[in-house]
Amino acid sequence: MPTGWAPAILSAARQETATARTLQLSIADWPGHLAGQHLDVRLTAEDGYRAERSYSIASAPGGPVELTVQAVDDGEVSPFLVHDLAVGDTVEVRGPLGGWFVWRPTQLEPVLLVAGGSGLVPLMAMLRAHRQATASTPMRLLYSVRTPDDVLYRDELADAVLFHTRRAPEAGRPPRRLGAADLAQYGFPVDDRPTCYLCGPTAFVEHTAGLLVELGHAPARIRTERFG
Repeated sequence: MPTGWAPAILSAARQETATARTLQLSIADWPGHLAGQHLDVRLTAEDGYRAERSYSIASAPGGPVELTVQAVDDGEVSPFLVHDLAVGDTVEVRGPLGGWFVWRPTQLEPVLLVAGGSGLVPLMAMLRAHRQATASTPMRLLYSVRTPDDVLYRDELADAVLFHTRRAPEAGRPPRRLGAADLAQYGFPVDDRPTCYLCGPTAFVEHTAGLLVELGHAPARIRTERFG
């Protein structure tokens, strides 16, 4: 696994929401990645000050490397990446990193993906990899997000179950948080022995993991990635 820093050129970008942007990076000698891995991104100011943050890779393996970055209020790195980094600009990256929170096409068990907010990013890489591999094993996504305006990758979520916590579409279910009944209804039976991937804010991930354990899912089959 690479450990050194390498230059990455922004080759394309697209706005996902008002505060989230997908960055396509051109990285020489890219070794390839697994769905669920992440990169460290480092910025260096003119006075030499450096700041670095970790961002999940949103793209499936084998294609261009894409990161989706959610701007954090008063952040040092994310606001610049979302609002100021221009096509042709260069940042430094290190990776790919991580080997536990990954999905491989060789996995034969059902997969439940549960995302909170921008925690959807690495799970989107898994969904894309699953589609790319035309895998026959089932994969389901439950996505908890504040409002319809905050939904990432909306054109790719036709089969996902969305839960809006602050404001919901007029024709949808009222705003509410994802609960145990939802995991039981839309997830997989415990006897199917699914692997469950959870990503999002720490409180969301810990609460959801606890609900899955209460429903009877083995802790060893619950993989978590959290932020905040």
